[in-house]
Amino acid sequence: MFKRIMVVIAAVMSLAAVQAVRAADLKIGFIDQERITRESAPAERASKQLEKEFAPRAQELQRRESQIKNLQSQLEKDAVTMSESDRRNREQELGRQTLDFQRMQREYREDLNLRRNQELGALFERANRVIRQIAESEKYDLILQEAVYRNPKIDITDRVLKALADGK
Repeated sequence: MFKRIMVVIAAVMSLAAVQAVRAADLKIGFIDQERITRESAPAERASKQLEKEFAPRAQELQRRESQIKNLQSQLEKDAVTMSESDRRNREQELGRQTLDFQRMQREYREDLNLRRNQELGALFERANRVIRQIAESEKYDLILQEAVYRNPKIDITDRVLKALADGK
């Protein structure tokens, strides 16, 4: 009997707590970080800048890859008529060029990822300032970046994207 009364009291208190939270009129917002990364004006500018910055290296990698393919096809075509030492020398040259290409490719990816992360870090700093400004000016109690479910009416991503485009 005592346990039943305690359960009823706990349930009544839980309902009262839920009502108190509802009565507080919390203002909650949500931002879609992926959209900001993909669609914001600063992200697009950074992407174009990275493309421009790394284009010469990408072209050099494509040139080297083409060179290796040509060398390999030439070796396959002429292998039957070549002397053993010439074939071995070309195979060694192909191996050296392939290793050099793989090293260059790895360095390119590492450098590109490093620069992309730097640009994203700057974007997120700027976006967080904009989000704080929106939260303070519109009296938000909580703004979330990740959620399993969110109602579209609390999504403020479009306002953040507009503020980033305006340069705030």
